[in-house]
Amino acid sequence: MSATSQSACSSCDGLSRRSRHLDSLTSPASETSALLALASSNLQSTSGALKDARDKFDTVADCEPAVERLFWGAREACKEVALHAERQGRGGVLPTSMKRLVDGSSNKSGGDGTMSLLKPRQNNHESDTTSPLTEQELYAGADAMEIVRDAHGYFAKRVEWKSTKDTMADLERVHFIGVDAMGLLVTGHLTGAGAAVRRKVDAPPAPDTNKKSQAQRRSSTRVTAAERSEETASKTRERLQEALQNRDLMKSVGEYEEYLPLSTRVVRELRAIFECLGGMYSDGTSLLLSAPSVPSYIPPPEPSLPPGGKVLRTEKVGSGHYTQSTMQLLKTGFPQLDSYGEARRSVAYASVDGYCRQLRTARKKLMPPEGSAGSAIALAQIVDSAARDAVRCIEHTMVVVSGEKSVYRCVVSPTSSNHHHDESGPQYQRALAGCYSFVVSAAVDRLLDLIEYTFLREAGCSINLGSVGDGASPGISEMDIRAAGSAAAAGLRIVDGVRMLGPSLSRLCDLASIGSGESTIASALCISLHRSTVKNCSKTLENLARSIQLDPLEGTRHVPTDARVAKVSSDVVHAIRVISPFASAYKSVSKRRNLLWDEGMGDDAGEIDIFVRFLIKQLIVSLQGKAQNYKNEENPDNHVKTHLFMMNNMYYLLDSLGPDGYEHINDESGENYRIKAPWFQSKMNKIFEGEKAKYLASWEVLNNHLTRVDERELAYKEKKDILSLESGRLIKSRFSGFIEDFERVYLVHRTFTVIDPKLRETLQNDIRNVFMARYKAFFDRYASIKFSKKNMENYLKYPPNKLDSLIGQLFASK
Repeated sequence: MSATSQSACSSCDGLSRRSRHLDSLTSPASETSALLALASSNLQSTSGALKDARDKFDTVADCEPAVERLFWGAREACKEVALHAERQGRGGVLPTSMKRLVDGSSNKSGGDGTMSLLKPRQNNHESDTTSPLTEQELYAGADAMEIVRDAHGYFAKRVEWKSTKDTMADLERVHFIGVDAMGLLVTGHLTGAGAAVRRKVDAPPAPDTNKKSQAQRRSSTRVTAAERSEETASKTRERLQEALQNRDLMKSVGEYEEYLPLSTRVVRELRAIFECLGGMYSDGTSLLLSAPSVPSYIPPPEPSLPPGGKVLRTEKVGSGHYTQSTMQLLKTGFPQLDSYGEARRSVAYASVDGYCRQLRTARKKLMPPEGSAGSAIALAQIVDSAARDAVRCIEHTMVVVSGEKSVYRCVVSPTSSNHHHDESGPQYQRALAGCYSFVVSAAVDRLLDLIEYTFLREAGCSINLGSVGDGASPGISEMDIRAAGSAAAAGLRIVDGVRMLGPSLSRLCDLASIGSGESTIASALCISLHRSTVKNCSKTLENLARSIQLDPLEGTRHVPTDARVAKVSSDVVHAIRVISPFASAYKSVSKRRNLLWDEGMGDDAGEIDIFVRFLIKQLIVSLQGKAQNYKNEENPDNHVKTHLFMMNNMYYLLDSLGPDGYEHINDESGENYRIKAPWFQSKMNKIFEGEKAKYLASWEVLNNHLTRVDERELAYKEKKDILSLESGRLIKSRFSGFIEDFERVYLVHRTFTVIDPKLRETLQNDIRNVFMARYKAFFDRYASIKFSKKNMENYLKYPPNKLDSLIGQLFASK
């Protein structure tokens, strides 16, 4: 057993040695086999990488034809739109890129820092340029640009390759051409689509029933274009107030309505372009195709708000523009947004500008020739028409902005959320707000220039009448009171429109969905619109007050020779009546402007009654100055004109503006405006009664001759029916004195005029009350006594009934 065990152990040891020897022989072969397998795998990977690299290197050759076809097709389509606009006379509003196509300068580099259009190295598709670009070719071009971007990203990770630099340059060139092509296509589509508004179809009038449905009540706020061209301020206010209450403002404003001018195919193509370009940023000279190369900071879109966020006028009034910012090229950093902004900016501006010119042309046809009869009234109507047209332009601008918002939401907004989480997401959102603001700011800019032009040209704000109450002497004014009143009413009418429509216009100019929190040019222009309107309106109010102060104190045109109501009184009453319907608009001005007659602002600002009181005060001062001219006349008895002149004017003011005055049937133009405050009636009555007492005092001189002769002084002749010579002289002196003074006073007073029949009758009765009762008693007592032997009829030539008749002929209008 022991020997066997030893032999078995020796055999096992031998087998172990042989096994170890065998392992030492087979291990190198296994390692070699593993290395061979790894080498085979590396060769397969290298072969795949070389194949991918070859495909990437062939990207330019594969994708360039599709991009070239996209470029030439887009170029021809854009050029066709530009030529069509030129033939229609609308070439002046074309975007810069389209003007270059028409001028043949599209291959030149712009000196304004914008990217010039690149062309393919050679046009191998000249036969294709005459055929329209199809939708499939657009999609093919977009797919080719996606492939180019992928290839660019591929080589961006392999910069160590020798051919990477040249290949990336070719890829960028092809992609640049594609971006230019898509920009041209966006410009052509959005420019050729035209305005996003169309004229409303006049709806039939709603049935006149007591019970109206909600739809009928809404349709009642709509008016036809013809009715709107003659709409009064009160009708406009009622229509807009009703529309604001029913929340259908956009259905009630303007003669146009918003609509989408894009066909379904165009919408699909535009969305495809925006999806393709996405949030790709451009620094103005090159496209940053690779996401890692997008800078962490992107400057804000240009044009941007000036320091302080306040937009000021930089262009000439009436030039069609308010600020140069809206005329600059849009630079958001995203080419597709720049093309959209430039195209729709031109369309929006042309829509508002064309409407403004149309209204101005129609208004010029109604303007009378200078110096023609009734031209002053016609010019006042022209000023009112200009204000009405300004409000109509505000309504039209709202519709245009609303239409542009619809275009933005249809084309741009659906693609904005796809890039919200990209590295350029916040900058892209800010660029969206900038390009939309750029579009609508052109419309608001044109509106702002029109309104300021209306104030300066039509409402006379350019006329400098100085400051009210600066101590200047009255003289020849450059603006009469009636014109100043019409201008003030026109200014208040524009403020009324801005006050009611301004907030809605401002909301339309903002993109609440983006919520960047930054102010835009459009929102700043809306603020400038309200600020400028309030400022200019306050100037028209100051001009009105100043024109009363500067009304000349001399001349028969301003100081009537017959002491009738002065022209200044009727002009001031007219001015008060035309501004009275705009109490809310005046409050909007007084809250924001420090006025001479109302130093309070904000909640402390006064109502329109304070301004009316100031105008009445200025009028009384002017009337008192005019009345002093009568005292300078040669005839000393003419000083009574001073009192009758003031009586005439005070009574006219009381009758026209007092609470108990004559009521007019038509109240739309403020004819029934009444000053119900107690100060007015008290002031007018006090002046009237004081002047009346002074006037009647001139008739009191007649009572000096109507004294009774003492019976003891009367002595008769022998026949006892004729007074003695001395006694007769006592009565003769009284009658002759009365006749002399009466004829003298009557001769002066019969030249006076009192237009109002009620006041005329009242004054005649007051004059009778002064002396007629005493004269009748005097006449009846001594007419039966024969105090003159030969000339009795000369002393009794004015019996009481004749005097009464003569007094009844006083103050008759000549």
